[in-house]
Amino acid sequence: MTVAPSDTPIERQHPSLKRDVNILRWPAETQLREQCRKLGLLRLLVVERNHEPPTCSDIREDWIRMPTTNEDFQARLTALKLRSVANTVPYLDQDGILHMGTGAVAVSPGEAQVLYLLIQRFGRTTAREELRARLSEGGKEASRNALDLHIKRIRRRVRPLGLSIRTAWGRGYVLERDSTNPGARNVGM
Repeated sequence: MTVAPSDTPIERQHPSLKRDVNILRWPAETQLREQCRKLGLLRLLVVERNHEPPTCSDIREDWIRMPTTNEDFQARLTALKLRSVANTVPYLDQDGILHMGTGAVAVSPGEAQVLYLLIQRFGRTTAREELRARLSEGGKEASRNALDLHIKRIRRRVRPLGLSIRTAWGRGYVLERDSTNPGARNVGM
């Protein structure tokens, strides 16, 4: 899960980085590459002469060797952006803002507790008892009804982001992309 304060733009937190594709020299800007990776930012590595290209296992990263044509360079940037959007996973920042693609919604602290586990297992089932235990971490035992109420509220909040929570009967819940509401994914807060 990526954690970045939402009230301060990336560009102000890290002046050399941006939300769009960051073009970095490899291996000279290895530290910036690592910062981008931690922040979940897109990066295109320009491999310097006489250096081996890195292994890019993250969908938010690609590389190109210079010299190349402008058309090839632009095509690589476009492909990187498209791959990234197709594989977007929601993340919850430290201020309780749930982000998905270009959209975001604020959630309560209790909802954030539940969402944290659902996001960790995005697309997979999270057990009800695990979610209740997470809600109970404050010292007060969370009832079954308390969890149901949090799930109901979260469902309402995540829908504009193109997400849904599906009930896995007898097992738990699954946070996933809402295939019935694909146009909502880019709605802002």
